[in-house]
Amino acid sequence: MIGLNHYLILSGILFSIGLVGVLRRKNLLMLFFSTEIMLNAANVAFAAISNFYNDLSGQMFAFFIIAIAASEVAIGLGLLILVYKKENTLDLDDLASMKG
Repeated sequence: MIGLNHYLILSGILFSIGLVGVLRRKNLLMLFFSTEIMLNAANVAFAAISNFYNDLSGQMFAFFIIAIAASEVAIGLGLLILVYKKENTLDLDDLASMKG
């Protein structure tokens, strides 16, 4: 039977993968994907703990995280398109030398 520990271990593994992705990526698009993985790991943990304690507060918090992640993707992709049109690259090393 799958218990709370299994979900929390899965959440920890997903969060670790996302954290490694945030720390190692040079591409802004992959950086956004890594932050989405980290947010989804938090959602899994909140939903599992909420189910374990028979309380809906964790699931509601996960719902709000999903809404924030959707707005982050919409704004972030819009900014990525503007940066790509201006600089013709999404490489963080090239963008670090930007002025202003």
